[in-house]
Formats: sequence, structure tokens, C-alpha cells
Amino acid sequence: MTLPATPFLGLAPFLRKSIAGVPLLPIGQEMMALAESRPDDANLWLNLSIVMLCLGHRDIALSIQEQALALQRIYHLPAAKQPARLRLLMLMAPGDLAANTPLECLLENSDIDLDFYYVSGGDEPLSHPIPEHDVLMVAMSEADENRASLHALERILASWFKPVINAPQHIPSVGRESASRLLQGAPGLLIPATLHASRDLLQAIALGNTTLNEAFPDCGYPIILRPVGSHAGRDLAKIDSPADIATYLAHVDEPEFFLSRFIDYRNKDGLFRKFRIALVDGQAFACHMGISDHWMIHYVNAGMYENAGKRTEEARFMADFDAFAQRHRAALEAIHARTHLDYVCIDCAETPDGELLIFEIDHAMVVHAMDPEDLFPYKQTHMRKLQEAMRNFLIGRATGTLI
Repeated sequence: MTLPATPFLGLAPFLRKSIAGVPLLPIGQEMMALAESRPDDANLWLNLSIVMLCLGHRDIALSIQEQALALQRIYHLPAAKQPARLRLLMLMAPGDLAANTPLECLLENSDIDLDFYYVSGGDEPLSHPIPEHDVLMVAMSEADENRASLHALERILASWFKPVINAPQHIPSVGRESASRLLQGAPGLLIPATLHASRDLLQAIALGNTTLNEAFPDCGYPIILRPVGSHAGRDLAKIDSPADIATYLAHVDEPEFFLSRFIDYRNKDGLFRKFRIALVDGQAFACHMGISDHWMIHYVNAGMYENAGKRTEEARFMADFDAFAQRHRAALEAIHARTHLDYVCIDCAETPDGELLIFEIDHAMVVHAMDPEDLFPYKQTHMRKLQEAMRNFLIGRATGTLI
């Protein structure tokens, strides 16, 4: 008896369960047991790899993902609303949850079919037959391991027979060093220069063999230090002295690092506020605002779920977002114009001087409308604006009309 094929699920349902507090470990264990009896079920293996990534088991997840991709490189995620209005082909790279644009989270309940095409490495990234599609989106991150494929795709997609979203030649502009160079001098925008530091150089500073200012002119303490390639705050630290560098290196075993000036962006009440904004064809939309007494803000640990006062302030920010976007219009327009990306997200803050302080720009940030409505009743209205704008943009590009 032939068992029915497992549907490919993508990230969205597992992220939704995680946000709702549903334990994913039993789900992963059940899927693992089933996968042992279905070694050729690529959809099941790729679903399992996503669950493992959500659980933080990165090495296991990537091994499972490799097994899935050895069986199959193309995965279909049908639209929630059928018949679908449009079929979007997403060019994906193997990797963790930061490796690609998680568009299925933003388009979770839409009428757009998604096909995930995991590219082959090197000079022939599209080595498998191309599914039918109305529009193509390069979802791959700017990671070093994707550079050869992005370069090859630039040549291949230059004369593509369908519209291309986020053209491959523009993807590298979101890298930390690239973005800091690209956005310097933009009106109303502040982004500290991202500097490259080897472990040996940092050790020399820690030992007093050279000084921070000698190694990086015009750069003084405090600084922000992180390994090259880190995301989501992994091994990100504020450094106030050479002794702090020594302590940091004793705990972080990496060869290369990014270094930048620390900008104190506290408000008068002593709290830090970080905004996530999405740009769709240059139009800005509010995704969320995190409020914390610590400079390194992650929405999930900023107390937004526990503190009604913070949620009230976030609701006010989202309701008044048009004024925020107008206030920072020049900076947001510069990001769109300089990156040339059709869809990109921005993590940012406002400085005491009123500038838009940029922490990161990236097309692979997670944007969703999954927070519980009883705690965040205001979010659905604003996220629907973003979802509808993305849908209309894709349809408009596919048909050559404005929606």
C-alpha cells in the first residue's frame, strides 16, 4: 500500500505553534519516528529539519535538510486561498532560518502559491527544471557561501522571461560592511561604520600592544563586537575597555569579527526602543516595536508579552506610523534607492537628535501576524496592510499593472 505523500508545510505553522507556546519537541519526535519508516519522503524530511531549527538543534537540522535536498530540490506550498491568484518561485539557499526570506510567514493566509527552489551551489545554481511561475524572487541571504550562486544568478536572471524580485546583484548590499558603506551620509540616517577585526588584532588591543584608536582611527569605547556571520544577537557584546575584549575572546572562539561604535539611543525615560520596518517597493510599514531597559533588544525577550504598558505604547507607535515614516522619509527613501531592493526590512531606532539609527537591513528578517490577538489586538490591522501591499506588489509586477 502506498502511503499518501506528506505535504510540505514551510516555516509558518511551526513558528505559529512556537509563538503560541505549543511544545515543538513532541512534534519533532513524532516526525522523526515517521521519517525512519519513510526514508524517501522529502517533504517530511524538510519539515523535520524546520522543526529542528525552531528547537535550536542547528547541526542536526542541517544534516536532515541535506538529506531532504538530496531527494528533491523543489517544494510546493499551495496558497491557503484557492484558486491561487499567482505562483511565486522563491530561489532558496540551503541553511538555517536566517538563510532565506521567510515569505511564507508574511503570506500565510494569501492566495499566492509558493514554490521553493533550493539552488545548487557554484556556477550552475539552476540545474533542475524550472517550475511554471508568474514571478521569481531571490530569497537567498547575502552570506559568503551564497556569493558564487548569486553571481551566477546575476548572469542567468539578467534576461529572465518573468519579472524578478530582489535581483541577485543587489542582495550583497544588506551585508553589515556593505550596508554601513552604502548608507553613509544618507540624509537623516545614522549607521556606524562596520569595521573588520581579526582575532589577532583584538588580542593585541586586549594585551595593550596597540590601542583601539591606533587600530581604528576615530573609534573609541564603548564599541559593539560580534563574530562575522552572526545573526540574532549571537555573541554580540558591548565592550567598554581592553579588559572586556580579553574576557570576550576567552568565551568566543571565532577568527574574524565585526566592530562598530556603540550609539546610546536611550530615551529620556532610560528605555531603549527598537523598531522593525518593512519596505515594499519603497513604501514603509510598521512590523513591531520592542521596548527594553537593555540596549540589545529582541522582541521575544523585551517583555512585550508581559507588560501591558509596553503594548499600549507599541499600539500607539503603529497607529501613528504614518507620522514616523514622514519624519524619516528621506532616510527611508535613501535605503530603498541605494539598496535597489524591492523588499527589505530594517531594524532601527531614533537617536536623541532625531536621526534614524540603523542596526541592520535585511530581506531575510521574519515578519508575521502570528502574535495572539488577545494580547496584541492592534497588530492585525497593521500587518494586514503590509500583507496586502506585498500581495498587490507581486501581482502588479507579474501583470505589469498597478494594483
